[in-house]
Amino acid sequence: MLLIGAARAENRFLPGMEDMPLAPGLSVVEDASLAFDSPSGRIVEAYAAGKVVPEAIRKFYAETLPALGWQPAGEDGYTREAERLDLDLFVKEGVTTLRMTVRPR
Repeated sequence: MLLIGAARAENRFLPGMEDMPLAPGLSVVEDASLAFDSPSGRIVEAYAAGKVVPEAIRKFYAETLPALGWQPAGEDGYTREAERLDLDLFVKEGVTTLRMTVRPR
């Protein structure tokens, strides 16, 4: 998957998820995110990328998300109240892209 957009290192939270920290070494992929509210809850998809191994990203979120109220729910998935969070990681040419999706469960 090719994502086009400039990355900005100074943004330490994911777009549309102001309470979701950005893993170290990742930068937000601008213009690649979407967010909207549906009758059943919010739907957010945000992207970040960097030269970080997927295991380091998974470890960061496994340690960080429970403090934010997210509970593990399967491989690379978390739940909090009525929402589900999924982490999808793609590696291409040494760069890992994280797609983080929040949707109603």
